[in-house]
Amino acid sequence: MKAMLLESKGAPFVMRDVPMPVVNNDDVLIKLKASAFNHRDYYIQQGTYPRTTYPIIIGSDGAGVIVEVGANVSRSLIGTEVVINPSHNWGDNPKVQRKDFKVLGFPDNGTFAEYIAVPANYVQPKPKHLSFEEAAAIALAGLTAYRALFTRGNLQPNENVLVTGIGGGVALAAMQFALALGARVFVTSGSDEKIKKAIARGASGGANYKSETWAEELQKLAGQRLDSSSGFDLIIDGAIGLGFSRLLDVASPGGRMVIYGSTQGKIQNAEPARIFWKHLSILGTTMGTETEFAAMLRYIEQHNIKPVIDQVLPLEDAEKAVRRMASGEQFGKIVLLNSEGAPKAG
Repeated sequence: MKAMLLESKGAPFVMRDVPMPVVNNDDVLIKLKASAFNHRDYYIQQGTYPRTTYPIIIGSDGAGVIVEVGANVSRSLIGTEVVINPSHNWGDNPKVQRKDFKVLGFPDNGTFAEYIAVPANYVQPKPKHLSFEEAAAIALAGLTAYRALFTRGNLQPNENVLVTGIGGGVALAAMQFALALGARVFVTSGSDEKIKKAIARGASGGANYKSETWAEELQKLAGQRLDSSSGFDLIIDGAIGLGFSRLLDVASPGGRMVIYGSTQGKIQNAEPARIFWKHLSILGTTMGTETEFAAMLRYIEQHNIKPVIDQVLPLEDAEKAVRRMASGEQFGKIVLLNSEGAPKAG
């Protein structure tokens, strides 16, 4: 089969002929129609992801059709259109993943290929309202956002929500999911254009974090509500860095902050008194359970949510795709289609 391979640290993606995946007894073999990029893929390419080894076929997001099953899997699944859950080996404790937890695409081969074999319990039927490219785009980002908002963040209708770094897959999914529940969503970005696009999709407002007064701007926006409190009841952040200290300022008393990444580095200048005096809850999260993945798909079906897609490119243009993501220009997911293309949802 054909696959986009990373052969060494910092090397570009190259199309190679590689062996077909081995289908074990509990596996399904999926003919992939579409896959999608996450920032994790860029970090693996650059060699900054922990314990990276090469060569590797990466890619955590994928959707396609089951064409073969292992001995322990019902043959009735053959022909089923599915989306792959990239969160593997979570374990029995819903509060935290176990030590051998892994994300599809490293250390195991991922979705930037024509075929992939995964255990049958890590696939779910593709939502009927989604095309293959849309289904591929929802997997990792949607699961991460769903757990951050609902399991960890306990989001309630009519709350003020702040989502930082709008334009990325998780941030946009969080915005869409929160809006569907009836929350008021505000955003940050280093791009005024991305803030405008978020407002056009339902956000109540936003601030450019490159402005020295971005936190004050957000505080003013958040204060325009019917009740007497101000600030944000729930903050979803994947950046940390210097901006974390200002997030403490804009959080409502008793508010929750859910952290799913640290693209801007370590926590800096965060005065502890602002945390304990405001009774803030700071919560970590990553990916999610099999139950949460299924619940996330039901949620997007219930609310007819479609992920925001920035670009759709052929699989062989994976290097072009990752360069766009590295530039930070994208608004939404960058999707790769296999050469035959993917049929649209009816």
